[in-house]
Amino acid sequence: MTTERDYYDVLGVPRGADPTAMKNAYRKLAKQYHPDCDGGCETKFKELNEAYAILSDPEKRAAYDRFGKAGVNGNGAAGYTDFSDIFNEVFGDAFGDFFGRNARRGPPRGADLRFDMEITLDQAFMGVEREIKAPGADICGGCRGSGAAEGAKPETCATCGGAGQVAQGGLFRVVRTCPSCHGMGETIRNPCRQCDGRGVVRKDKKLAVKIPPGVEDGMRIRLAGEGDAAPRGGQAGDLYIFLSVRSHPLFERNGADLFCRATVPMTTAALGGEINIPTICGKETRVSIPEGAQTGRRVRVKGMGMSALQGRERGDLHVELIVETPSKLNAKQRKLLQEFANSCDELSHPQSTGFVDQAKRFHEARQKG
Repeated sequence: MTTERDYYDVLGVPRGADPTAMKNAYRKLAKQYHPDCDGGCETKFKELNEAYAILSDPEKRAAYDRFGKAGVNGNGAAGYTDFSDIFNEVFGDAFGDFFGRNARRGPPRGADLRFDMEITLDQAFMGVEREIKAPGADICGGCRGSGAAEGAKPETCATCGGAGQVAQGGLFRVVRTCPSCHGMGETIRNPCRQCDGRGVVRKDKKLAVKIPPGVEDGMRIRLAGEGDAAPRGGQAGDLYIFLSVRSHPLFERNGADLFCRATVPMTTAALGGEINIPTICGKETRVSIPEGAQTGRRVRVKGMGMSALQGRERGDLHVELIVETPSKLNAKQRKLLQEFANSCDELSHPQSTGFVDQAKRFHEARQKG
């Protein structure tokens, strides 16, 4: 009679263990029992994978907790024909290319490149086309990307037989990038002198980049195939344009909306009226000021904000009013203003009156306390 171990005991965790604790336990034991490690054991490694396959799945774990292995019959190890699915999910690239999933085959892909571009807020509104010079790698003209000198050809790698990989192990194979050809599958005995056998040379690339209207600070634009060239017929990398939008002296941006401040004469704020304000498109627009407007009051001008990506409607312009108190009054102005002040009552200055009353109540309560 064979006694099967409890899955929790296999992982060495209690039944109430959370997913993180189980994953950490699996990582530790998988490294210990992997067949290609010192002291490894195929039987224990298989048992470990079976246990983690069940307990890492919420539905299977619930069935196992209630009915034991009978509740997950057919959902255990038999449900995973290749334990590399589990192993690579937990370890990724950190534990090496154990199952060959991440090993390189054939010509490598060209490197992706980054180019930082600063534009103005006006350019972000209108869109702009800019010519850039991006450093990168281009196909060598001497060998046309083969890496071999004229008249010579790359040879099939003797170590991997052209596969670009070498494998070791038994049931659980370790597949690694070939150390001789570095995954290329070919070696070069007589390299090109212009590129030293690399197949590519460093060369600046001039490109016209179109920035669409509505872009925001921190966005990036991908230009497929405009990165580093790849030797021996490999796929070129991509070029990523990282955008930064310079701050504007007048406008602040929040998404598609713009915000600005406008100074309003005290008389206009008191009586109401209109003022002209500039907009991001370079024209002025009239803004109505409501009667009795105070500093901090915001007026919205619909559709006068930023352009939006993908052809959507423009945002709005929000104007924060700053009421300006007149200064350097002449005698006549001072007299008129004094007459105005003498004619005012509590209804004319409700905020000032309210503040005085609030301060008075505060002092009265303090004296009573």
